[in-house]
Amino acid sequence: MPLRHLLLALAVVAVWGSNFVVIKVALHALPPMLLAVLRFAIAFVPACFFLPRPAVSLKNLAGYGLFVAVGQFGLLYLAMRSEISPGLASLVIQTQVFFTLLLAVRLAGERVLPAQWLGLALAVAGIAVIVAHTDGSTTPLGLGMVLAAAFSWACGNLVGKRAGQVNMLAYVVWSSAFAVPPLLVLTLVVDGPSQIAAALARADAGTWAAVLWQSFANTLFGYGCWSWLLSRHPAPRIVPMALLVPVFGMGASSLLLAEPLPGWKLGAAALVLAGLAINLFGPRLLPARPKAPEA
Repeated sequence: MPLRHLLLALAVVAVWGSNFVVIKVALHALPPMLLAVLRFAIAFVPACFFLPRPAVSLKNLAGYGLFVAVGQFGLLYLAMRSEISPGLASLVIQTQVFFTLLLAVRLAGERVLPAQWLGLALAVAGIAVIVAHTDGSTTPLGLGMVLAAAFSWACGNLVGKRAGQVNMLAYVVWSSAFAVPPLLVLTLVVDGPSQIAAALARADAGTWAAVLWQSFANTLFGYGCWSWLLSRHPAPRIVPMALLVPVFGMGASSLLLAEPLPGWKLGAAALVLAGLAINLFGPRLLPARPKAPEA
């Protein structure tokens, strides 16, 4: 891989990882569902004029938008408002990999290899370490909401897989159109017009910068560059870079928000990341043994 492509991949995962800190900044002024509305509305409106709608059904686009934008990010924003720290959220949300795997087994009849079961066991052990510690970094409710967000992300992954080979940036942009109306209804019901107006009034330049970062840096730049890299390099060369997202997430939260990184948290991160790595590399390093022919 050329150095400039490697640096671009690192830039994308750095943006995706540090975005958890940016989310926390935006949530200081904006209610979670209102932040989600603004993020996906701003990502859709300018980009839709430059990116044609992917050749997939509206049902598929709507399903992806509801699972990822409403389910994943709606729950993630709710949890990050006060129930879980940005660093831990960036780690726990990665369990979507294992939810995707288990859903594929249940719904598509895919086979789980022994290495993948080992990876799942390590990730579960990491989550158990988090559950066993309460130092203000998360609450049971916060952990549960982020796990539910990861499950919703996994459902979105399966919907996206059914879309086939599409321009992922255009797919994400156009699916956002189906996310904005339900998110708007939710914020109107949960927060009410008066709280929404008050939140918008107190939003300063830093808040709007965080919103724009969500829309342009995290969504348009991130997915656009990732899709561009995947179109030019084999997926096994690009996808492993995503393992660095929680590294950047926990590092940025510690550096910018003074989130503590005690030994238990680093141990939990090591277990989850080891599980992710084994799930990714294990099937290639330890392929399943072929069945013996029947007599």
